Amino acid sequence: MLATSHPKRYESVLVAGAGDVGRRVARQLLADGHQVFALRRGEAAEADGIRWLRGDLTQPATLRDMPAVDALIYAAAPDARDEDAYRALYVDGLRHIVDALPVPPRRTVFVSSSAVYGEHGGDWVDETTPVAPGAFSGRIMRDAEQWLASRGVGGVSLRLAGLYGPGRTQLFERLREGQARVPRGQGVYANRIHVDDAASALALVLSLPDPAPVYVGVDDTPLPIDVLYDHLAGLLGVPVPAEGPGPAGIGNKRLSNALLRASGFRCRWPDARAGYAALLAG
Repeated sequence: MLATSHPKRYESVLVAGAGDVGRRVARQLLADGHQVFALRRGEAAEADGIRWLRGDLTQPATLRDMPAVDALIYAAAPDARDEDAYRALYVDGLRHIVDALPVPPRRTVFVSSSAVYGEHGGDWVDETTPVAPGAFSGRIMRDAEQWLASRGVGGVSLRLAGLYGPGRTQLFERLREGQARVPRGQGVYANRIHVDDAASALALVLSLPDPAPVYVGVDDTPLPIDVLYDHLAGLLGVPVPAEGPGPAGIGNKRLSNALLRASGFRCRWPDARAGYAALLAG
């Protein structure tokens, strides 16, 4: 899935925020021969070769005695969807862990969001598109990206589309319960990436010898949201969703992964219809 001719080698990597995506990339890096540290708030009992650390990214006092590492992947996820929680985790938390490391990392990969782009009327969007976030989540991600770029720690931001994968079944439940709504025939797009592909994209960006400052992480097939939801309803054997507005605060756009693909990335799940079908089959 990864293809780089001369990958950069970092002997030790800290994954800060070892939730779903963080765990996946940590395991991939470990399999690739890296020394991997992973930071999370709760206890980690896994005896899997990863060196688990405990600390709260929003509380600097809990981040003492961090190891010296070559590279940092910041893959935190908030517990609450409100502005204060986002800023505490993505802006302050990123600053806390970078400041807590005894040696500045040579590469820092920040898991950002395509929410930084805002509304684009269904047009194609890539790394050259100016950011214009319409909601607090996108504004805070933009602020974190800008802070990282100013720090001289090899900052690279990966702007992920909507994640799906094992355990992320809320959409299935909404379709089964008749709660999902779609804007029909209006060209309002859904952009998705499977969590395994997101982890692989992070590992690739970490390995690039001369990365761009920003990458868009998305699969190969942006789909109108009514096309995607109707397909999933068919797989589930439930009625197609009723007419309704698109998701609020995200903005309508078609995300392009051309730059990531040119760097060697290949999706295991290039089309979310096949990825979601595999989830149901599994």
